[in-house]
Amino acid sequence: MAGVNDYTNKKVGDNREQIEHHIAKILELIGEDPQREGLLDTPARVTRMYEEIFAGYDVDPREALGVTFDEHHEELVIVKDIVYYSQCEHHMAPFFGKIHIGYIPNGRIAGLSKFARLAEAVTRRLQVQERITTQIADLLVEVLQPKGVMVVVEGEHLCMCARGVKKPGSQTVTTAVRGVLRNDAAQRAECLTLIKN
Repeated sequence: MAGVNDYTNKKVGDNREQIEHHIAKILELIGEDPQREGLLDTPARVTRMYEEIFAGYDVDPREALGVTFDEHHEELVIVKDIVYYSQCEHHMAPFFGKIHIGYIPNGRIAGLSKFARLAEAVTRRLQVQERITTQIADLLVEVLQPKGVMVVVEGEHLCMCARGVKKPGSQTVTTAVRGVLRNDAAQRAECLTLIKN
C-alpha cells in the first residue's frame, strides 16, 4: 500500500490556477510586488507545497495502518520518536515535534512502519495537537482493538514561538490513554518510562 508520502492533495492540484492567483493577491495585499524576480514563482511554489503538506486529506488514516496480523504478543510495544510536521488550523502556521505510541496487542499487530504512516495521514492537514493525539489513539483502538493504547505527542508551535507571545522553544505535550493503560497505573508508568528513555 502506498503511504501518505506517496500522495499529494488532489484538490490542490485540481485548483492550482485559482490557488496561485490568490497567493499572488495575498502578496500584493501585504505590500509586496508579486512581479518582482524573487516572487515570480512563489505562488506556484506555495501551491506545490500545499499539495505535499496537505496530502493527509487524500488518505484514509485507517488504511494507513494497512494489513494487520494475528500475533499473540501480549506485552507492551512502543514506537517512539516519529517526527511529524503539521499546520495549525488557527493561524495556518507550522507546528512539529514527535509522536510516541505504546500499545498492548490483543491478538493483532500492525507493521511498525504503519504507525509512521498513520501519523502522517493524521498530521498532514490543518490540525490542532490535541486532536492529533486523540485521533491516533482512537484509530488504533478501532483498527487493532488492543488491550491498551497510549499516545504522547510533543509539539513546538510557530504560532506561539514566532508570533503572539513569541516564546521560542516552548513545548506542548498532549496524551491520550485508552484501555488497561488508562486503568493500570503500573503499566501506564512503564509505558511512560519507556517513552522517556
